[in-house]
Amino acid sequence: MCPACGNALKVQKTSVGRLVHTLHIGAFLVRETVLLCDSCDERRTFRSEELRRIIPEKSNFGYDVIVYAGRRIFHDNRSIAEVQAELRAGNVSASDSEVEFLGRKFIAYLSVAHRRAASRLREAMKNNGGYMLHIDATCEGGGPMLLSGMDAITSTILWNRKIPTEKAEHVVPFLKEVDEMYGRPIVVVADMSAGFENAVREVFGDGMRMLICHFHFLRDVGKDLLAKDYETIRKRLRKDKASRGLRYRIGALRKVVDDNQDTLAKLEAGNPAVELADEERAVMPALAAYTIAQWTLDGKNVGDAYGFPFDRPLMSFASRVEEALRRTEQLKRLFPDDKNNTPIYKLAVTLRKIVDDKVLRRAVSNLEDKIKMFDKLRKAMRIAPESGGNGLNDDGGGEPIEKIERRVVVFRESVVKNPKTRGAGEYGKMIAQMDKYWDRLFADPVTVETPNGTISIQPQRTNNIMEQFFRGVRRAHRRRTGNNSMKTRLKAMDANAVLVKNIENKQYLEILLDGKKSLEELFSDIDIKDIREEMCRDREQEERIPPQVRRMIKRDNFPSEMVKSLKLMLN
Repeated sequence: MCPACGNALKVQKTSVGRLVHTLHIGAFLVRETVLLCDSCDERRTFRSEELRRIIPEKSNFGYDVIVYAGRRIFHDNRSIAEVQAELRAGNVSASDSEVEFLGRKFIAYLSVAHRRAASRLREAMKNNGGYMLHIDATCEGGGPMLLSGMDAITSTILWNRKIPTEKAEHVVPFLKEVDEMYGRPIVVVADMSAGFENAVREVFGDGMRMLICHFHFLRDVGKDLLAKDYETIRKRLRKDKASRGLRYRIGALRKVVDDNQDTLAKLEAGNPAVELADEERAVMPALAAYTIAQWTLDGKNVGDAYGFPFDRPLMSFASRVEEALRRTEQLKRLFPDDKNNTPIYKLAVTLRKIVDDKVLRRAVSNLEDKIKMFDKLRKAMRIAPESGGNGLNDDGGGEPIEKIERRVVVFRESVVKNPKTRGAGEYGKMIAQMDKYWDRLFADPVTVETPNGTISIQPQRTNNIMEQFFRGVRRAHRRRTGNNSMKTRLKAMDANAVLVKNIENKQYLEILLDGKKSLEELFSDIDIKDIREEMCRDREQEERIPPQVRRMIKRDNFPSEMVKSLKLMLN
């Protein structure tokens, strides 16, 4: 019977049986009868509600398969092949492309559900006094950028969008979406991108409080201060073939090392009471030269996982070259007339060539002074501490902002009062940057109203929650694909794939489900048309360039070549 008019329903059609797959039932054949009410003006059709709770319309896989595949790919970082094998073990047969499509479909469902939950998320954030919007973008070489917004109070990812650049014209649509879904934030925290600043002003107005991430500020200041001399060191080490020369020495000695592991163990122990046999003394110069060369090269791996300018591996390498030469000269005196000391003399020649590079020595000396200055500011701001061990997980600590500001004031005064640094070159630029962003670096707590009264919230000093998040995205990509480059992946991935991170948050998941027992049940309430629109929407965010055009525009002389070709073609 038609629920609207009460008349009997007629059979409109019965679908041809199709094989469908679910995890809880397995594979089974579906034949659906569609009923029609021709008495109503709308001529309404009725499909099986029970089937719709199990499988999306025109789909061959149930909601449980979609959720399983999506979680395993994007949350557990399993490869397509691994998920395919796991589904097969659960009696669900799916090709590579089908598994990948199931993952994309999961993200589409999650995106629609997240957008629908925006009003509930907004209400929950009101209970915290509002939300603090942290925005940041990541990219890989020439590819699109993934722009994300996160609430720092709840660590909830609010929205994402792929953009070609950080120019305001691309950031504005993203901020408008965030504003439409969640309203005006308490404060916006970002890096010093002009595009971000202009976009924030355009969307939220001049009155919006915008803060600068301390980590990004220090990184930019450090690059301005250190980059010139550091690049000189890079070029000189490359010109001197420093790494290649050391690797050559290492390769020439590798067989001796492999054949004398017991003697190498004695060298490692360094026990002066150990007596060496004649054959052990004979190979000791080779073992010593080998280990010193390896130690020197390992200087390129020194760092605390912060990246440049906090980590300066090439500077560590150059410093180790000088130290290695000093120790090699000492070793030469230990084996003055020994016919087996050739490896030490050859290593000394390789090291001496690098150390005698006057341009390199001058750049190292300049950089040493600037590093001391930069590290003083770094210490004053309590950001990315040396040997901190936490890498980008370091959040700057919980020290009061007033105390940090006082230390930075003392640091600034020491720079402007020092005749060697006052207004000089990179130091002057550093002070100018500090003065320009001072008010955005040292913000007072924000007073907000909540249902439980007035509270004060201290904005986070860093955007590291976003850096950590993006690092997790890259790590997940490497786990799934075995490929370090994110460029291709960022082009292919759906922007809101990163919303999967929110599922770890129990409060978020409760708000998202809104009384439903599971994601499967939640997804079954979403119209398939909304999913199709969502899957198309992400693809439209990025301009599609045909492969033929991509190949043509890579040629340096393309315009002139094209004109010549057209003349010949049109004549």
